[in-house]
Amino acid sequence: MSLPGRPGGESPSAERASSSVDAPLPRFGLIIVGDEILSGKRVDKHFAKVVELLGTRGLRLSWAQYLPDERATITDALRRSFAGDDVVFSCGGIGSTSDDHTRQAAAAALGVPVTLHPEAAQLIAQRCAEMAAKGQGSADMTQPENQQRLKMGEFPQGARIIANPFNRIPGFAVARHHFVPGFPVMAWPMIESVLESEYAEHFNSAPQAERAVVVYETAESLIAPLMEEVEQAHPGVRAFSLPSIGDGSDGRPARRHVELGVKGAPEEVGPAFELLLAGVRRLGAEHRVQS
Repeated sequence: MSLPGRPGGESPSAERASSSVDAPLPRFGLIIVGDEILSGKRVDKHFAKVVELLGTRGLRLSWAQYLPDERATITDALRRSFAGDDVVFSCGGIGSTSDDHTRQAAAAALGVPVTLHPEAAQLIAQRCAEMAAKGQGSADMTQPENQQRLKMGEFPQGARIIANPFNRIPGFAVARHHFVPGFPVMAWPMIESVLESEYAEHFNSAPQAERAVVVYETAESLIAPLMEEVEQAHPGVRAFSLPSIGDGSDGRPARRHVELGVKGAPEEVGPAFELLLAGVRRLGAEHRVQS
């Protein structure tokens, strides 16, 4: 059976075997699903953790998106992301209640049916048996409550499972999209496992460096041409500016300032930063180089 989202139906193992350390560094995206996040009932913790999990491996998050518990909205977002080549982690919405839509939305975006994954069914049955041994529920999978639990193993046809070390109830993956629960205690180890098993070849393969200078009481309109000059002279480097109104909330003196810097390959950042710093000096602006 061809796996949805994989041209030619290549298996995941075949794809990994054919890749090499010279493969282009993938872009990583994050989708967070849940009305409770958008309403403010819960504070999202996934964004910061995923940035951390990627950063410790020399990778970075390219984009993030928050979505409501609305099947059509999730489907539209996934249809767009499946059309690209980004690695995407999606947190939330894969439970069995009526407000969980991610599994069905993923299938709709791919144009395939939702089917019960046989290995997922076995894992869910094992979980039910473990809970029954503790006096919680029944191990009989024909019982209505266990039939409902089996819905958590219904994934887009052709998906592969992602093991859940917390309670056995798996997530699923299709191509470079990886779907995990919304609970951090489950989601984070699952994301880390995926990174280690599928993307280790990219770890620290494109080292990044960053240097910055704080420029005081200088309009951004004067700084913008410096940034353009640096990027034109060093195409592999990105210039950035982080302005502050100077209210002291960022721990710096209560003065209007801009953190101005460059980031990119280590061998290019040094010369690019010197060019940027020379421009700041030409402006006669008070400044302090970041350590």
